[in-house]
Amino acid sequence: MKAIELNHIAIHVLDIQKSVAFYRDTMNLPQLERPAFDFPGAWFQLGERQELHLIGDRTLPVHSHHRGGHFALEVDSLDEWEAHLDKHHATRLSRKIRPDGALQTFVQDPDGHWIELCMPPK
Repeated sequence: MKAIELNHIAIHVLDIQKSVAFYRDTMNLPQLERPAFDFPGAWFQLGERQELHLIGDRTLPVHSHHRGGHFALEVDSLDEWEAHLDKHHATRLSRKIRPDGALQTFVQDPDGHWIELCMPPK
């Protein structure tokens, strides 16, 4: 018995349309078909096999922090991503170099969830 891989991440959002625009346009994630649940939401592709599920019934505050509750996406070019995020006026932190040499920046979605964008060490 073993866990095979991460299947999806689910986060609560306040405004589905605003979050869809952010994850589609600012984060460049392809939107997926979503089953006809009886609550609002949207699904996005993360990489090749993982997904992000937005659930649109958030009533409680978001508790996210770049050193705590966040999720990370490996990217191909942090330079291009930072320019893209700045063009979209996204809230993000300055680039950091981790002790292992990986590059990272963090961007915040409309609800306050932090997303790490990272490139592994060379």
